[in-house]
Amino acid sequence: MQISMLIYPHFTPLDLFGPLQIWSQLPGASIELVAKELKPIATDTAARLLPTHTYETASRHPDILFAPGGTYGTYAISEDQATLDYLNDRAQNASWITSVCTGALIMGAAGLLKGYRATTHWAAMDQLKEYGAEAVNERWVIDRNRASGGGVTAGIDFGLAMAAEIAGEEVARMLQLAVEYNPAPPFNSGHPDVAKPETVDAVLAGFAAASAPPATND
Repeated sequence: MQISMLIYPHFTPLDLFGPLQIWSQLPGASIELVAKELKPIATDTAARLLPTHTYETASRHPDILFAPGGTYGTYAISEDQATLDYLNDRAQNASWITSVCTGALIMGAAGLLKGYRATTHWAAMDQLKEYGAEAVNERWVIDRNRASGGGVTAGIDFGLAMAAEIAGEEVARMLQLAVEYNPAPPFNSGHPDVAKPETVDAVLAGFAAASAPPATND
């Protein structure tokens, strides 16, 4: 099971680490972190990540091709032709083309979601539609060989759903127990359908600010 996971400057690490943690425990899984260059990648947190492969050295026939999301970094990489070329090339032979959060916008920009049901972060649904996808408000969506997760923490749900597709439900149940995924959030504020309107407005304002280019050149 060859899994190629895209990373790029200023992506959201939890988008990656949710499915990464789950898939790392799949029998026979071999995971590569793929970036444009082999240098530390700044995330939208204090953490930096070191890729294992470049676009040139990454697997030519991945079983799973994956993209995480973010804010400014996601919009920037969605306009990077080398990245779009890499995704298009590997998608030709990938068994699964997948994303979490606004990673769906990267796959959409590469033309890989046109005519497919997909999901993304709730604040990016309209943008996803612009790429020809049928945007649906779900925690995760599987449509033929396209699979997508909603915003950030949905990557764990998405990762487990994919594990069930690949290795069977009992394996996925074991993985869920192994990571003690038994969510009990302190607030009922995890989606605009249930959050207070003023909370939604504040988060949208924060996203708008975060979409501006960062001060550094990392």
